[in-house]
Amino acid sequence: MASEQQPVVVTCTAPVNIAVIKYWGKRDEELILPINSSLSVTLHQHQLKTTTTAAISKDFTEDRIWLNGREEDVGQPRIQACLREIRRLARKRKSDGDEDALPLRLSYKVHVASVNNFPTAAGLASSAAGFACLACALARVYGVEGDLSEVARRGSGSACRSLYGGFVEWQMGQRADGKDSIAQQVAPESHWPELRVLILVVSAEKKLMGSTAGMQTSVETSALLRFRAEALVPARMAEMARCIRERDFQAFGQLTMKDSNQFHATCLDTFPPISYLSDTSRRVIRLVHRFNAHHGCTKVAYSFDAGPNAVIFALDDTVPEFVAAVQHSFPPEPNGDKFLQGLPVEPALLSDELKAALGTDPTPGGIKYIIATQVGPGPQVLDDPGAHLLGPDGLPKLTS
Repeated sequence: MASEQQPVVVTCTAPVNIAVIKYWGKRDEELILPINSSLSVTLHQHQLKTTTTAAISKDFTEDRIWLNGREEDVGQPRIQACLREIRRLARKRKSDGDEDALPLRLSYKVHVASVNNFPTAAGLASSAAGFACLACALARVYGVEGDLSEVARRGSGSACRSLYGGFVEWQMGQRADGKDSIAQQVAPESHWPELRVLILVVSAEKKLMGSTAGMQTSVETSALLRFRAEALVPARMAEMARCIRERDFQAFGQLTMKDSNQFHATCLDTFPPISYLSDTSRRVIRLVHRFNAHHGCTKVAYSFDAGPNAVIFALDDTVPEFVAAVQHSFPPEPNGDKFLQGLPVEPALLSDELKAALGTDPTPGGIKYIIATQVGPGPQVLDDPGAHLLGPDGLPKLTS
């Protein structure tokens, strides 16, 4: 262990998760407690991840944070909530008589640097990966162990689901203090090896209305949202867990699409209405339904979070044909060599029958690129000091 004179530095990575039973709406704004439970799929970090370095030192005079190379305001309430919660847990550990709790560290200031290998705030769940990663890195430097759901949740509700790999449920809990509002793994990442995930990036622009403001307006104005949370989600959670346990793609795909559509229906039921889907998003929805109708079964399923990008679930043997269908309906721009990213995909040749079934006028450039990925593990600690984003002086390393 580094001496108390040396900065203590830890670097972690954390994954993006995509909810297949959606979280939308809080019953407690400060503690970030949801009005319903949710269930998500953790995506592989080889394609999508946040990397975060946290360093504490007696020489640091203030807490500081850098995101994607730019210094940000460390006073942001969500960041402060995470810091407060970690320091509270570290103090509690010390007062519980743990001699290894490094008493001096509690007074040290922290420097944090975080980078995403995907567009931030573009509806790709960057805040979930970011705050899960922050929670893991802070826990390591301050010597906190155990479940970090509460820490991550204080930053971004869905971040608690990024603390685990595979398939994860965030139980809404019943207690007013939120102690039972935690994430738990439903099945590990190895459980369904054939499952693939394609992210169809429609836009990498920052969205017009962030999730926090959007969901609060929905809670205040949408009767449909309340009905969904109370009457529909509990049974959907149980059914989705069954689909995953039994690897029942037909039922998994249909429920995933229905729940995505219902989430966006509650957005339209919000007053004034919120619309996160674009014309291209709706074209993707039509493409999926026509593709499935052609095959006479559910081969692919879509899900949309609070943004226009489509997340497509399919089994590995369907991916080549579906990617070809996307390329047919949304011909890539001429510089489209970067159109397919992530896991290698060799698009299949489309039959004339399928082309006729897709039938839409092509929309050139509608999809900017596709990221092919799969289900992946939870947060990782990087032991290689070369991976640290902060130098010995506690400032971000200059990247070449």
